[in-house]
Amino acid sequence: MTENAQKNAKPFSQTFFHGTKADLKLGDLIETGFNSNFGQNNKAKYIFLTATLDAAIWGAELALGNGRERIYLVEPTGPIENDPDLTDRKFPGNPTMSYRSIHSFKVVGEVSSWQGHSIEQVKAMKDGLNKLHEQGINSLNEI
Repeated sequence: MTENAQKNAKPFSQTFFHGTKADLKLGDLIETGFNSNFGQNNKAKYIFLTATLDAAIWGAELALGNGRERIYLVEPTGPIENDPDLTDRKFPGNPTMSYRSIHSFKVVGEVSSWQGHSIEQVKAMKDGLNKLHEQGINSLNEI
C-alpha cells in the first residue's frame, strides 16, 4: 500500500443500511426536509438508518411510493441517536439497531441481492401501522 493510500484509508467500523424506494447513486446524500416515507408524509425532521439488514428491508417494503425497493449502504455525516418509535415503543434496548439523525447520510453502496418478507408479513405490518394511525398513535419522529 502506498503512503498516500494509507493516509486516505478509513476503517469501515460499522455498516449502516437505509431502506427506501428512492433511486439514488453513489455519493448522493440522503437529507431531511423532503416528504417522509412514513407517518403523515410530512417534511422529514429526521432520516433513518439501521445496522441490521432486516430492519432496512422493512424500511424498503414500507416506504411510500411506486419505485423499486432498494437498500443502500450509508455513512452518517454527523451524530445518530436511537429511533424512539422502535426503542421506546416496541423494542426496548434497540435490538433492531435502528437510528435517526438530522444530519445527512452519504450513499456508499447498494445491497443488490436480498430476500424480502412474505406478502402476508408485509400486509400484516401495514395493517398494524394503519390501525395505530386510526387510533391516533403517530410517530414520535413527527413531534
